[in-house]
Order: sequence, then structure tokens, then C-alpha cells
Amino acid sequence: MSPRSRSAAPGPAPAATTSPDIPAGRECTLRIGGRDVHLTNLEKTFFPAVGVSKRDLLQYYADVAPALLPHLRGRAMVMKRYPNGVDGKFFFMKRTPEGAPDWIERCAVEHASGSVIDFPIVQDLPALLWIVNLGCIDLNPWYARCDDVDRPDFLHFDLDPGPPAPFEQVREVALLLRDALLGIGAKSYAKTTGSRGLHIYVPIVRGPTQKQVWGYAREVARALESYSPALVTAEYRIANRPPGRVLVDYNQNAWGRTLASVYSVRARPLASVSTPVTWEEVEQGVAIEDFTVRNVPARVARLGDLWQPLLATRGRFDLEPYL
Repeated sequence: MSPRSRSAAPGPAPAATTSPDIPAGRECTLRIGGRDVHLTNLEKTFFPAVGVSKRDLLQYYADVAPALLPHLRGRAMVMKRYPNGVDGKFFFMKRTPEGAPDWIERCAVEHASGSVIDFPIVQDLPALLWIVNLGCIDLNPWYARCDDVDRPDFLHFDLDPGPPAPFEQVREVALLLRDALLGIGAKSYAKTTGSRGLHIYVPIVRGPTQKQVWGYAREVARALESYSPALVTAEYRIANRPPGRVLVDYNQNAWGRTLASVYSVRARPLASVSTPVTWEEVEQGVAIEDFTVRNVPARVARLGDLWQPLLATRGRFDLEPYL
């Protein structure tokens, strides 16, 4: 499978120095970097339990865009659309819809079937607001960039508690995984999933194929299960999974799979956000409900992007010798 990508416009629009204010009302058109973004159904309630509207969702993404956008650029985006908010039906869309603005860049990815799908790429603030306006509450970018969709630049693990395992157990497993990775010289970074668990990412030197990265993640998960079988399972099949363990899910490293992006809002009642956390916060007892659309922008303004190291070219873990 080989990637083919094209740009529908000559690069991202100029970055806004401050986030735009999205006005009250049913709809509006914002002019950003010479591009017009039409936003609709702004008064629609997207999170009834906490009174968060579609306008509030768009404003959140506008506010965190400076930290978020570098993690999305150059990556195909899978769209999970909730046109009526979290209580309505959702559907997945991969192909850029007809009628998309010509400045939305595309990533044309050839699949095993031979079909080629033009995914949208979120390169800038206009593209971000455009895709959220489609009803995309959470953002699901590919791990590999569009210039080589077979070679990711992350190794990651999704820590998912199986009932009745408490979140405290997720934190415990996260610290075990962090220490195991440090033992081979791999520095890892944590974020809440915004749903039930934690995501642990390792920035890697790009080179190994997606299948090789997936295989190594499986080895790590199984080794952690052997080390602490009372806490951890690496069993992906639900029917065979022992209860009360934390699944160290390696399978999302497979080609074409995605996880919610850093700073992504999740389709959960409290409008929780997948938020970067320090290892000290994990040790001290961070919780999923600590981070929502209401408080994450202020946290980012105060702390900056805790996942900035994942964007750096230096300091990435070289996985090649371990394959």
C-alpha cells in the first residue's frame, strides 16, 4: 500500500495571533487568513448534561488550536460525525465530502482493496473549524503522515480498564508501562483518553513499517501481562479477557487504525477532553473528569503544550534495533 497525497491549496493559511470569537446566533461566516469558514447550527445543544452547544465546541477548538494543530498537520483525518450531538446517532466518513472548500487539503491513501480514498487533512484553523462544523466532536488522525502512510512516527498503547477495575488501576499500569519503556531507553508521554483510560505514546524514529510497530507493541503488552497478570491483560478478544484487568491495547497500532487526538473532545456526557498530563500528575491521582472543554483552554494557556516533545525530530526512540 502506497500513499498518494495532493494539496488543494498552496499550504496552510496564516496562523491567527488570537483565537477568533464565534458569535452567538444560528450561523456565521468567519474570515480567517483570507479564507471564509461558514459555521452552522451554532445554537444546537451537543452535550445536554452540561449545556455545551455546538458553538461552545467550536470555540473550544479555536482556543486550543495553536497547541492542537501541529499534532494534526500532514495526517489523514477519519471523520466521526455527530450531527445532533452526543445523544444522537453518529457515523464514520473517510472520504472528503463533495462541496468541501478547495483549500481543504487531501491525503489520497490506497487501501489493500485497491480503492483510493481522499481523506481531508487539518492543516490550519479554517480546516479545523470546517471539520468540527461537520459534527466531528472528536478528532481521529492517522499515526503515519501522508508522505508515507506505512511508516508511523509513534508507538502507542491504549490502557482500557475492564470492569470492575477502577481508574486507580489504570494509573498503576501506566506507571508500570512507563518504567518498562524507560528500561529500554524509550521516553513516553501520557494523556487521558477523555473516555475511560489513558493513552501512552512513544515518539519513534520513522523507519519501521506499521506492521513492525504493531508487532513490537504486542510484545511489550504481553511482557507486561506476564510481569503483572493480576493487573494487566493483553488479550484483545473480549470473550477471553479476564475481568478486573487493564487491557494494554496494542492493536490500535495496526494500519489504518486511529485513536482520539491529543486535545480532542470526546463524545461523553461531560464534554471531557483527551488531555496531556505529566507523570507526576499520574502519580498523584489524575482523573478523567478533571479535564473538559470548560477548563482545558486555560490549562493549555498556563502550561503550554505538554506534548511538544512528540513533535521534535530529535530525541525520538530508535525502534529498529529491537525488531
